Amino acid sequence: MTTLKMSISAAGIAIAMSIAGIASAHSFPESETPSAGQQVAAAPSEITINFDAPIEKLFAKLEVTGADGRNEAAGQPQISGDGRHMSVKIATLKPGDYTVKWAVVGIDTHHTEGSYTFSVSNGG
Repeated sequence: MTTLKMSISAAGIAIAMSIAGIASAHSFPESETPSAGQQVAAAPSEITINFDAPIEKLFAKLEVTGADGRNEAAGQPQISGDGRHMSVKIATLKPGDYTVKWAVVGIDTHHTEGSYTFSVSNGG
């Protein structure tokens, strides 16, 4: 095989591997505030989720529900400029358990979703 053919083959393999890496880069949470399972003394004013890959603003969903099932989110989720941080302001929470439900579409077009709970011990 000539040097030119070997270079073209190596470049083709490198491109294919980088495309495969991008295609498998789903967006999953790296951290949350408050975090999963956390008991906070004072009610937070905002919920934040940090993702390991950028998400699409148009398809982002974030809600916070208490035992009564009412969504405590005050407005639509906000997405940071780099697409890796999603947050939503929330109403003043009473003491109790809350469930955070999220759903996003990564820039790779893959949908991911999940939920976690946290507790407020003293309310707002």
